Amino acid sequence: MEIFTGLFNYWVVIVLMMMGFYVVIAQHNLVKKIIGLNIFQVSVFLFYISMGKIKGGTAPIIGEGIEIYSNPLPHVLILTAIVVGVATTALGLALTVRINDAFGTIEEDEIEVLEAADDEQATP
Repeated sequence: MEIFTGLFNYWVVIVLMMMGFYVVIAQHNLVKKIIGLNIFQVSVFLFYISMGKIKGGTAPIIGEGIEIYSNPLPHVLILTAIVVGVATTALGLALTVRINDAFGTIEEDEIEVLEAADDEQATP
């Protein structure tokens, strides 16, 4: 039972990663795919933060009697990754709006059918 309780963070990461990957692969709605991508990103963030924590470690502020410090680098990198993730989400949603304006739908299957019909009309 200790394998489940002692590594709870990693089990959460695995579940979130699988959920996000499933949504990206299985859904045909573009907004749902973006949400799945965000879930996957959050799982990666949690993974790096969990790896950066040292049991018994404190913040890297030099003081007397403190010998174990947690590495601050993963936390700083994740802050940057969160900003990049928000920008990626905004870009994806903006592209989804443009796709909806162009095709009248955000369903991947319907877009492929409309593109195939346009290709047939364009070829002589």
